[in-house]
Amino acid sequence: MTTWIALLRAVNLAGHAPIRMADLRSLAAELGLAEPRTLLQSGNLVFEGKGRAEALERTLEQALAQHLGLNTEVFIRSAADWAGAIARNPFPEEAESDPSHLVLLPLKQAPKAVAALQAGIVGREQVRADGRHAYITYPDGIGRSKLTMAAIEKALGTSGTGRNWNTVLKLAALAGG
Repeated sequence: MTTWIALLRAVNLAGHAPIRMADLRSLAAELGLAEPRTLLQSGNLVFEGKGRAEALERTLEQALAQHLGLNTEVFIRSAADWAGAIARNPFPEEAESDPSHLVLLPLKQAPKAVAALQAGIVGREQVRADGRHAYITYPDGIGRSKLTMAAIEKALGTSGTGRNWNTVLKLAALAGG
């Protein structure tokens, strides 16, 4: 069995796409995913299971829509992939000094135009990518930034979901890393 981390996109944000974590754990168990556990209220699920990440993503997306009426994307990484993303963080100083303003974005596909995205930024944000992950620093705060998820996805040519570095590390710990 593999330990997996599943991230639901844009749930429980200002009343948008509400889901109770108890319902998410119950759904995961009904799907045969072992030891489902959640972190925070933002759609973070860790479980044990067999299969491939892409198939598990589709299964969870379909089940969320059918059983909970929630249409959202799911991004799944193995605990080993997650640990690798942590190890390859290109912003170690920011991870140490300001982890709440460092964001890891798991992406559906490898991004196309990271350099173009970075060149178009008008603030002090920085973007780097590694495989199907992007890393973004928001030194002046995420809420005030003009570097929105819509702009990021448009430039990168793929969808993603973000978690701040504090949550990234908590998920790694929950996954046994």
